[in-house]
Amino acid sequence: MNVLIVIAALCLAGFLAFSPRLSKSTGWQATATPLASIMGSGFLVSAPLLAGIVGNLAVVCMAVLLVLAYLVGNVMRFNIRHFEPIENEQGAAQKVAFLSRMVLVGAYFISVSYYLQLLAAFLLSSLGIESEYGPNLISSSLILAICGIGMWKGLDQLGSVEKYAVSLNLGMIGALLLALALYNLRLLQAGEWTLSDVTSVIDLSDLRVLLGLLIVVQGFETSRYLGDLYPAEQRIKTMRMAQLISTGIYLVFIGLATVLFHDGLGSDVTAIMTMTAPVAAVLPVLLAIAAIGSQFSAAVADSEGAGGLLEDVTNRKLSMRYAYFLIMLITLALTWETDVNAIIAYASRAFALFYALQSIVALMTARVQRKRSLVAELRFALVGLLCFAVFLFGVPSG
Repeated sequence: MNVLIVIAALCLAGFLAFSPRLSKSTGWQATATPLASIMGSGFLVSAPLLAGIVGNLAVVCMAVLLVLAYLVGNVMRFNIRHFEPIENEQGAAQKVAFLSRMVLVGAYFISVSYYLQLLAAFLLSSLGIESEYGPNLISSSLILAICGIGMWKGLDQLGSVEKYAVSLNLGMIGALLLALALYNLRLLQAGEWTLSDVTSVIDLSDLRVLLGLLIVVQGFETSRYLGDLYPAEQRIKTMRMAQLISTGIYLVFIGLATVLFHDGLGSDVTAIMTMTAPVAAVLPVLLAIAAIGSQFSAAVADSEGAGGLLEDVTNRKLSMRYAYFLIMLITLALTWETDVNAIIAYASRAFALFYALQSIVALMTARVQRKRSLVAELRFALVGLLCFAVFLFGVPSG
């Protein structure tokens, strides 16, 4: 099993990273960017967190989160098609869109701290080290390095590693799904397949924690800001494809992983390593490697995104050098004032507020341009209200 998993991970990662056909395909590249964002950190933390909150109802709750994410994706796709062409005009929708970009800057600040805190947690857990201040020190060192390089010569060079980090992460995901499928099949053949007796009752507190997990399926909105690279219709198509692929992967993954649930999961975001250890001894090692690579890449990407947005919303009055300095100060403060469980909920709430404002933009645009029926307008309003509820009521786990 161990050899098979390593071979599967290397083959899939190598194909994604070095395939000439994929490297020349703008469709794949436009799909891979939002797909990597959706799968990046959520795949690492979703199973243990859901296990600790809702037990064997995890796959049902994940499905609900994915439906909400897809509805938000519809809002973003509508805005790509109908709002982008009028974005530089004057009007109420444009003012709300500007406010949403400001919120997105804040969400990026939080997500940079989140990714690096998660990286530090996986690094220390893989080394068997428990330290009160270790995660903060590691995260802070990486923030100083990333923002320092950004201030010095930009993050283009670091951004070039994203392709390989994404390929490694997707390769690991494919290998993990294969391993879980074989493990479940082996249990079925031996007549030993059974679910653990874990708590599966959802109360109001659990519901609020679930709202705080929107971040695990977030990331599709990156297509909205790739207009310099891909045309609108291609971004719409590939964003939808990325969401559908990630939905299938998440549901299969949670469904296969449910047999591994046991008491004590939920508060430890790195529990995926101990949870999958019975499947194959090599999985915790591969998961740690993939986690470190993917979270570093994601932190670089969001630092670059935050810097670009800061430059944009200040009409280039704030240079990229000072933008990275501001990112450094804020993310350092966030890192020392939060822990990884809290930052997950804060990131979810920040992105939920961004989605709520984007829903208002879609509703206003639809009403002015009469681009959608009353039913569609009501759907935009409902999505906005749901996202606003996540912003108001989402709380950390543990």
